[in-house]
Amino acid sequence: MKVYIKVCRMQGLKLGEDVKIFERVYFGSEPFLIEIGDKTQIAGGTRFVNHGGTTKTLRRLQGFEDIRIFGRIKIGKNCTIGSNCVIQQDVEMGDNCILGAGSVLTHSIPDNVVFSGNPARFICSTEQYAESLLDQNTLYPRDLENDREKLNGWLKENLPYEYKKSKVYKKTIKTE
Repeated sequence: MKVYIKVCRMQGLKLGEDVKIFERVYFGSEPFLIEIGDKTQIAGGTRFVNHGGTTKTLRRLQGFEDIRIFGRIKIGKNCTIGSNCVIQQDVEMGDNCILGAGSVLTHSIPDNVVFSGNPARFICSTEQYAESLLDQNTLYPRDLENDREKLNGWLKENLPYEYKKSKVYKKTIKTE
């Protein structure tokens, strides 16, 4: 991945300071059309689509020979992009945003929001999401964050076996 990112940067990909890219991320065939802000993290499987490949089919049709789609993608500062997201051309993601795993972002989104889904839709503000997570917050000695092996050991020994409640689904059963 490090070599791939280096090649993309040589082709014009703009990465801010302290950007974290996990596993395999695809910057498309035109990485020079992509800009990613400082302190953003991008999970594996994410794809940046900066051109429309469907135009090949359309160009074979009479009267549509000149159709081409290219667009820039801009990701703000301090954003998180979940696993296996697709970000399409002509999209700008504001600062302090979260894009949920598996989302397809087809439109620009403002600062400080959480979007998720296919297509991605507004879920809540970033602050509302943070507040909702306080109820589920895992308290552990923060000094363990500097030693992942010790933190993993602490979690293994101390994290309670608590799970989300199941949802009740009603089935309609026909009786004869």
